[in-house]
Amino acid sequence: MSIVSVPDEPARPSNSRFAYLRWGLLALIQLALISIPMVDRLQVQVSGTVVSLELVPVDPRDLLRGDYVIINLAIGRLSTDLPGADTVKSGHTVYVELARDGTASAQPVSMSQTPRQSGELVIAGTVTSVSDDKIWVDYGIDAFFLPEGEGRVIEKLDTSRVLLEVAIAEDGRSLPLTLLVDGEAFKSDGTF
Repeated sequence: MSIVSVPDEPARPSNSRFAYLRWGLLALIQLALISIPMVDRLQVQVSGTVVSLELVPVDPRDLLRGDYVIINLAIGRLSTDLPGADTVKSGHTVYVELARDGTASAQPVSMSQTPRQSGELVIAGTVTSVSDDKIWVDYGIDAFFLPEGEGRVIEKLDTSRVLLEVAIAEDGRSLPLTLLVDGEAFKSDGTF
């Protein structure tokens, strides 16, 4: 009787190794999906132009996240006399051109339904309502979170003393950065 030797088969990776690779790949995909909004926020913060905007704060509480100031931007209520406002309807995306005058808050000077021309500072928003004399615009900046107990301080201040510094990217996206009281930083929300 002769013994026939069978050549060794190449070793196959174990199923457990593939399982680890699959779980690792899934974890990387989840991390990438989680980081997309943070990358967008960081891009606006780093490349955006910082302007101060007037606001009317109200101070509620969120049981899970603590105090916050509801942001009611003064530029959220625009006159229908603003250049470019005559064709705007509820639901339209608009680009509001802002003008800065030194350290004062930025003021709206015109409105358009198309992205800005070079050299203009614009903030993008959505028209929520239109009346005979006013246009209400939502810029997606609706809350500024504060540490527990500090929202009451802002609530008691005269609203003319409070401004919000906002970073505005070239495409009109905006991000709240710093709450200013009497021109000084009170709290910062946007730093990474």
